Amino acid sequence: MSTTPASTEPLKFAYWVPNVSGGLVISDIEQRTGWDYDYNKRLARTAEDNGFEYALTQVRYTASYGAAHQHEATSFSLALLLATERLKVISAVHPYMWHPGVLAKFIATADHLSNGRAAINVVSGWFKDEATSMGVRWLEHGERYRMAEEFISYIREIWTEDNAQFRGDFFQLRDFEMLPKPLDLPGRPLPEIFQGGNSSVAQEMAGRVSDWYFANGNTPDGIERQIEGVTRSARAAGRTVRFGVNGFMVARDSEAEAHATLEEIIAKANPEAVEGFGNAVKQAGQSTGDRTGMWQGSDFADLVQYNDGFRTGLVGTPEQVAHRMLEFKRRGVDLFLLGFLHFQEEVEHFGRHVLPIVRELEAAEQERVA
Repeated sequence: MSTTPASTEPLKFAYWVPNVSGGLVISDIEQRTGWDYDYNKRLARTAEDNGFEYALTQVRYTASYGAAHQHEATSFSLALLLATERLKVISAVHPYMWHPGVLAKFIATADHLSNGRAAINVVSGWFKDEATSMGVRWLEHGERYRMAEEFISYIREIWTEDNAQFRGDFFQLRDFEMLPKPLDLPGRPLPEIFQGGNSSVAQEMAGRVSDWYFANGNTPDGIERQIEGVTRSARAAGRTVRFGVNGFMVARDSEAEAHATLEEIIAKANPEAVEGFGNAVKQAGQSTGDRTGMWQGSDFADLVQYNDGFRTGLVGTPEQVAHRMLEFKRRGVDLFLLGFLHFQEEVEHFGRHVLPIVRELEAAEQERVA
C-alpha cells in the first residue's frame, strides 16, 4: 500500500468544463453536451448543487481532433464564476502564451469578483503545432517545465510581496507591487495552483511549487507511484501537495449497461482523429528524458478520451463506481476530475446516486479506523 496516508477529509469533485466543442470523447456517439455559454452556465449551477466543488476550464486555441470550436479558458472561467455562488473555477493556462504578471493581475481581479473562488491549472503543453502556428517558440520538454516552474514562482511572488523581485531565465520582476492582491481566506491564503504531467520532471516540479497535482487517468497502482514521486519532492522542499485524478464516469443502473455504453463509445471512435491526437501527444511524451511523459502507455481505446479517463475504471453501477473511488482515496487521491458523455443529466445522476454512496463508504471507513 501507499506510503502516503489517505486523507481523512471527504473526497472532492471537479468536472471538465465543456468549453470546447465535441464533448469529452473523440467519438461519433451521441453526446448531449453543449459547448456554448448558456449550456455551461446551467451546468455550473447544476454541478455546485450536486456535490462538485471545482470545475476545470479547458485551454485550446485552435481546432484539432474533433474540437472544432473553443472558448478561451480564463474569460470563460470568469463568466462561470460570476454565474455561480460556491463553485471554484480553475482556468487552464499555458506559460508560453501568457506574461505571468498579466495573468496574476487577471486572476487577482477574478478572485475579488468571485469572493475567493478563482484558481489556475498551469499546463506545460503538448500541442506543438498550435504553438508554432501562432508564432510561439516551442521549447523541448524539460525547458517547458522549467518555464512553468518559473511562471508559478513569479506569480506567487507578485501575489504575496509588496516589493516583488524575481530573476529567472524566462521571467524577471523588479521591485513591483501589485494591488489589490488576491483575497486571503481561511484555509486558502492564495488562489490554488494546479499542475499536471506524468513525467519525473513534472512530479518533481509539482512537489516544489504546486498546490495540486492532476494525473491523467490510471489504475490505483499507477496513481500510487505518481503520488509517491510527487510526495518525495514535496517533502524535500518542506511542502505538501494534494492529488487529483482524471476519470470518465459511466454510471448506469446495471454493470452490463455501463460497459455496453463504454464499448459503444470506443466502437464509434473517429479513427483518424484518435490516431492524430495519439501521434501528437506521444511525440510530446517521448521527448522526456526518461520517456515517462503523459500518454506513453495509452492504447487506441485509452486515447478516445483525451486524458486517459477510461483507465481510471469508473464504469459500472453507482455502488461499483463509489467503491472504485474509495480504492483511489486509500492510495492518496483527494479529488476526482470527472468527464461524462451527457454532462447535464449525468452530473445530476452523480449527485443523486453516486455521491451519497461515496459519503456512506467514507463514514464507514472513518469508523473502522477510529
